[in-house]
Amino acid sequence: MSTTTEHTEPRAKLVKLALLLCDTPVPAVVKTRGTYLDIFRDQLHYSNPDATFPFTLDGYDVVTAQEYPDLNENYTGILISGSAASAYDDKPWINKLPSTEGICFGHQIIARAFGGECVPNNGRWEVGTTDIDLTDIGKEVFGTDKLIIAIQQMHRDHVPYVPPSFLSLGSSPVSPVQGLIRPYSSEPPNKIADPANIHIFTVQGHPEFTADIVNAIINAREKSGAMSTEVVQDGRSRAARKHEGIGAIGRAIWRVLGVGTPT
Repeated sequence: MSTTTEHTEPRAKLVKLALLLCDTPVPAVVKTRGTYLDIFRDQLHYSNPDATFPFTLDGYDVVTAQEYPDLNENYTGILISGSAASAYDDKPWINKLPSTEGICFGHQIIARAFGGECVPNNGRWEVGTTDIDLTDIGKEVFGTDKLIIAIQQMHRDHVPYVPPSFLSLGSSPVSPVQGLIRPYSSEPPNKIADPANIHIFTVQGHPEFTADIVNAIINAREKSGAMSTEVVQDGRSRAARKHEGIGAIGRAIWRVLGVGTPT
């Protein structure tokens, strides 16, 4: 069964989004912030450059219920959430995923679906707010002249190279592909980074995460033994650093959806 959240201020155009829910937050996050549907709704709401612009967000449980949006519903965009699963796992629900716009696991599964790979990162985690070195395309997409942009991270798998027909948005010392776009094939080179011409957009990080979410996940993974003391301490030290989840990155997501202009 799908669930829906809606912002209902009247306006001629409605942005209708589907979110493929690939995981459930750890209990401490559910208690304070709700499900990933709630978390993504908040991120979209607070990063929306036009607060009067209405949107709906329909959630689909692609893991347990294995439900998917009806593409005849005319969705403006489809988002794929993060997941504790690995994008290279041979699981039925992973193999069935459609590919559109992805966050973390979604970034990885899109790369895999289009001829790329997702591989273990030799046990190295990226946790907390992390600086990303932007490519020229990345600077255009995020509407900035800065060389670096910061985003929350929570992963130890990564995409090792850019898949065919995609362009890289940036990199970090740990992960060489921190974001991707795939333009509509008919677009000329000078329009590649135009938001209206971006067919697929991904980021390895989590624009929807806040410091409290990151710290709750760190606590859970420390308790399970998934993270070493060194990784835990480093992640906690960076969790509260400023990032662009509801700033430049959030606005870029909205521009790809047709709302807002670069600042």
